[in-house]
Amino acid sequence: MKYIRMYTGKDGESHFEDLDMLFTKLDECDWRSEFINARGVQFRESTPEYNLDFHNVPDRQWVITLEGQVDIIVGDGSERRIGPGIVLLAEDTTGRGHKSRAVNNKPHKHLFIVLD
Repeated sequence: MKYIRMYTGKDGESHFEDLDMLFTKLDECDWRSEFINARGVQFRESTPEYNLDFHNVPDRQWVITLEGQVDIIVGDGSERRIGPGIVLLAEDTTGRGHKSRAVNNKPHKHLFIVLD
């Protein structure tokens, strides 16, 4: 399973990195990742007007889009459109951060899993 990591580099700017989740074979029909400790879960719905200038995530967190889309622009100028089924590991808690905005003036819904 692929996921996107968003992190702060040594340059103080946010960057994207495409990674593969590591799985271990449990039995003939089941593969699982390591257990990941989490502090809490939050559901979030944003309006069509959602448009944030540079900001950081408050904590390391998994962000899973459930509905709608959001464009994320990181400090190095890269941009990704995040939609349903895309898993993002947001780790840019320092530096300049990233911008995010709703796509096509439509709301979007996310599941946030805040990590320990």
